[in-house]
Order: sequence, then C-alpha cells, then structure tokens
Amino acid sequence: MAGTAVSTHDSVDLDDIQGLIARSYLQLPYASYVLLGIEDAGPARSVLTGWADHVTAARTAPADTAMNIALTSGGVLALTGREALAMGFSEPFATGMATEYRRRLLDDVGANDPVGWQWGGPTTEVVHVVALLFAGSAGQLVELQQNAIASAEAGGMRLVKVLETSKYSDREHFGFRDGISQPVIVEFASQPRDGDVVRIGEFVLGHVNEYGQRTERPLLPPAADPQGILPRDPDGSGAADLGRNGSYLVFRQLRQDVEGFEDYLTQAATVGGRVDEAARELLAAKILGRWRGSGAPLTTSPDYDDPRQADANGFAYHELDAAGLRCPIGAHIRRSNPRDSLPPNPGTADSQKINRLHRLLRRGRGYGPERTDSSDAERGLHFLCFNSNIARQYEFIQHSWLNGPGFAGLVGVEDALTGPRATGACKFVVPSVPARRRYHGLPQFVQVRGGAYLFMPGLRALRYLSSDIANH
Repeated sequence: MAGTAVSTHDSVDLDDIQGLIARSYLQLPYASYVLLGIEDAGPARSVLTGWADHVTAARTAPADTAMNIALTSGGVLALTGREALAMGFSEPFATGMATEYRRRLLDDVGANDPVGWQWGGPTTEVVHVVALLFAGSAGQLVELQQNAIASAEAGGMRLVKVLETSKYSDREHFGFRDGISQPVIVEFASQPRDGDVVRIGEFVLGHVNEYGQRTERPLLPPAADPQGILPRDPDGSGAADLGRNGSYLVFRQLRQDVEGFEDYLTQAATVGGRVDEAARELLAAKILGRWRGSGAPLTTSPDYDDPRQADANGFAYHELDAAGLRCPIGAHIRRSNPRDSLPPNPGTADSQKINRLHRLLRRGRGYGPERTDSSDAERGLHFLCFNSNIARQYEFIQHSWLNGPGFAGLVGVEDALTGPRATGACKFVVPSVPARRRYHGLPQFVQVRGGAYLFMPGLRALRYLSSDIANH
C-alpha cells in the first residue's frame, strides 16, 4: 500500500493534472455526466485524442465550460487491447466496484445490491468512458453535452446513460450544507494555505503521500512509450509513468429518501401529539454533526445554531468533546473524519496523522428536484471523490468507519444517515448526562443506484491511452 522509497525533489505539473481534481468548479453550476461504451477502439481513440485538447487542466479556473475524462478498467482494456497494461493499476480499480467481494465489503446488499443498479451493475450496459461536463449556464451545458455525445457516437462509442445534476447548491437534499470540510493540498493554487493540509500524493498518483512514498501505480517499460508521450518515473527507474498526475475517481449515485428522513425526525420529536421543533432540529444536527441552518458544528456550538461558526472547521473532537456529549461519536461527520479522536493516542499529532491516511477529495453534485419541491421524482447525490489508494481511503472509510458497527467503541451501530441497513432498521446513540439516549427504528435513508471505480488520467496519459502506440 505504501509503495517504494522516493527522491526528495517532486515537482507538480498543473498542466497535466485534470482540473476537477484541483477544484470543484463551483463557478460552473450546471453539470452532467455522460456514460459511454466503446464499440470500435480505433475511432474511439481518435475521439479521445481530440477531446484531450479540450480537457480542462488544473492550471486555471475555467470561466464558461469544463470537460474532464475518466475511464473504467474495462475502458482501458477496450482502448488498448492490452491486459498487461492494466497490471499496475490497483486491484479495486482493475476488478471494479460490483464484484461479489466488494458487495460484502461496501455492504452493497439488499436495496443497495448492484443487481438493481441503474448503471454500473452486472445487469446493465458496460461503461468504459465517463465525460464529466460543467458549464456556467444551462444553454452552455446543453451544447457541450450534445457535441460530446455526437462526436462519441460518430467515433466508435455508444451512449449508455446521461446523468443529469441539479443546479449547484451548497446544500444537499436532506437540508445540510455540504462541502465544508475538505483537505487542503497546498500545490493547488485555488486552495488556502492553512487548515487540514494533506500531501498531494494522497490524491494524485506519482506524488509523495502521507507515508513519504508513492502509491502504487502503472509503470511501463520505456519501450512501451518510444515517443516519450508519458512522463518518466521521478525516482529514476526510467519507466514510463502512466499513473503520474492521474487519480482514482469513486463514483456512486445515491438516492436520498428525503420524505423518510423528515418523517423520522417528526416521529422522534413528537410528544403527546405535539412536535417539538427545537428537538427535531437538534436530532437532525446530532445525526450529521452540524446544524442544518448555517452548518455550524456541534463540537463548537452544541446548544444552538450559530451562523458565526458556519464555516468553522478548525476544531478537534478529543480536545473539546472526547465523550461525544456535544457531537455524538456516531454522527456522520465524526465517523467520516474523526480528526484527532483515533487511537492509540487520541488528542495528539499521531492521531491526526492516522486520520490523514484516510482523507478524500469530494466533488459530488446533487440531482433531482429541490427538497421543498412536492414532486415525487427521485432526488439524491452523485457522490464523486478522488483518492490515490481506493482500499486505504474510500473503502476503509466506507467499511470501517461509516458502516462499521463497532466504530470507536460503539456496539451494533452503523451510520444513521447513510448506513445500508443490511440487517434491518438501525439505532442511533446520543451520549448525555446522566444517561445516554437511544433512537430506534431508523429506516434506510440512502440507497445506491449505480457506481464505478474510474481512473482520471493525466493529460499526457490520456493522449497515450488514445494513441495507436498504446495498442501495440
């Protein structure tokens, strides 16, 4: 998992890294994801070669539109016809999200079973390429999407599905502010220079990670790249570095049962036939770990929503709330980012260092009508995140922290907001004095509707994979 020893000098080429890795494109509020399958590799390579000239890099923030490209492992094989080429990719990416093993690991069972997915499952059309499109206006997005589909279908690819998104909002459908807590990568000029700083190698392949090493990635013999399209291994092996400046993209379509969530809050806050609205909102805040109104964290504002702390993120759990009396230990944001509360030495730099080994760069967008809309259309989140080691980062968080019934000493308790309810309705524990309170019968609020593990290559790697050289 850690990789090999590395050289001390490590430059970052922002012109080779795809832009979505570096920024969320918040200035481009309209987006869609075009899922494609490859039918004829030759023409498909030509299309991708043309697209490579228009893919948005990390150097600058786009003003009007942006396009990024990612591939499944099947897409790499379909483009190149070379199984050996994929050997250096990670096992999760190579085998995919919907295998029997990963169904158990991710608790994709019952309502989450890939057999029932709308895309990415064993019974749906195969996805090879995903074009991620962003625009400043609805009209620009329509034009960008139409052009991408037309060129793909004229060039050896078939349209599998278009995943539409809602106009960007900083609120997800359950009503909480989203995107507040993100790791800081100082090499990306668009990000602040303080906060939760994590090494770029945790998210971008070929760079130094939190172990002081480079995560495993596909390295090719120099003869496989005679024209020198790919960057070379910075540690001097001479290998052509297919992975460098790329990243693994985890894509999960998550349906949100907003009505079910609101109904549960109402039921739990009803006493003597009357709904205690303050208790209702407090329970919602306890389940997530932040207030729905401003996003202020319970850790620093436990009794009421304080808009002055709406963007507060520089807090530690062990220091302020070791017992979870403010923010429950089982709250969603505490499970997904435990900060300084991890053993064996909670409250220390060692604990925070362990936490940095499991961070994600989230880039998701919502879909469906707003939560206040009476429409019964499906609504949810296209969850997208980048990481360099799927097993150590995304899968560990999903399996051990969010879905793990024994997280941080809890017993038989999964994440109350996103848990799969594999064994039925769950409970939620709120520590308090003199006695903790247990909420029972929480139904499933989030259902997986599709998903895939993708590789978002560096631009030089994209040009290589779409060249005839890679096919020989």
